[in-house]
Amino acid sequence: MAQFSRIEVALKMEETGIVPVFFHKDIEICKKVVKACYDGGIRVFEFTNRGDFAHEVFAELIKWSILNTPEMILGIGSIVDPGTTSLYIQLGANFVVSPVLNPEMAKVCNRRKILWSPGCGSLSDISYAEELGAEVCKIFPGSSVGGPDFVKAIKGPCPWSSIMPTGGVTPDEENLTEWIKSGVTCVGMGSQLIGKDIIENDRYEELTQTSKRALKLVRELKKEK
Repeated sequence: MAQFSRIEVALKMEETGIVPVFFHKDIEICKKVVKACYDGGIRVFEFTNRGDFAHEVFAELIKWSILNTPEMILGIGSIVDPGTTSLYIQLGANFVVSPVLNPEMAKVCNRRKILWSPGCGSLSDISYAEELGAEVCKIFPGSSVGGPDFVKAIKGPCPWSSIMPTGGVTPDEENLTEWIKSGVTCVGMGSQLIGKDIIENDRYEELTQTSKRALKLVRELKKEK
């Protein structure tokens, strides 16, 4: 059962502004990554359903997270169907992110009051997702659908829309500034934040420091808006 309601998740996404996106088949590496991000101030983390037995890794990771990183809101990403959605909700996922817009997934999540963030590539997609109950809409791949300019265009006629781009987001100042000033609620970051070098060379303290700097920058940028 989820530890956090969909409203709590949406508010924390907006408050912190950054959602790391990560998968690894080694549970010990996953624990180190989550802990490094947590120590850096991250409070929402998306584990992606991308490898064999990913659900088994997630099941162990979320049990560990509840005890060791209790304020971390751990959810699942890369889900495309209602069956897998139900599986991860049963394992305790606090939110579900998808690269596609599947209405049947919305029904599953809404019944359990789990935040559902579907992948959208147009204003029509975003509007339909909101009609289905989506609090935060994912745009994916963020850089391919139009980048920050796309978000600005959406926020013009629909200022109420909450958008999370994933793909094309990096923790450097120039990139984050463009995205935050465009009006996003938060950004998803994968390999640009958690690179192979960090894992291969056990540089988790670097991940912690990068997370701290990026979160500080996001806070400052949101105050300027």
